[in-house]
Amino acid sequence: MSKGRPPEPIDFFIWSVEDVGLWLEEISLGSYRQVFRENGVNGEYLEGMSMFTTEQILRFIRRCHMKWGDFITLCKELRRIKVACLKGEQKVRRPWWAPSCLSAVFVKVAKRNRQSRVVSLKLEP
Repeated sequence: MSKGRPPEPIDFFIWSVEDVGLWLEEISLGSYRQVFRENGVNGEYLEGMSMFTTEQILRFIRRCHMKWGDFITLCKELRRIKVACLKGEQKVRRPWWAPSCLSAVFVKVAKRNRQSRVVSLKLEP
C-alpha cells in the first residue's frame, strides 16, 4: 500500500500492520494505532477475529487496552468491509507485492475466495 493512503477494503486480509494503522485512523480509532503495531495486528489477524472465543476477545481487549465501545466499533467496521467485499462493491485487483504477470490468476483466485467467504459471513452472529 502507498504511505498515507488508506488501504483498499478488498485487500483487508493481506493488510500489513501499517495498513491496519491507516485504517484505524480512517474509522476514528487512531488512538490504538501504536498498540496494534506493537502487538503485530495485521489483516490476517483481523480476519481471524471472527473466530475468537470469549476468552480470546477479552485477552485482545486487555492487551490493546481497548474500551468496549471501541471494540464494538472495530467489529462493526470489519463486518462492513467483509459485506462490501462479498457484495462486490470493491474492485478485485492484484496486491502490490504480486508480479503483474499474475494479475489474471490473482483476480480469479480472489473471486473464488470471495465466494467462499460468503459462507463464513453467514455463520457469524
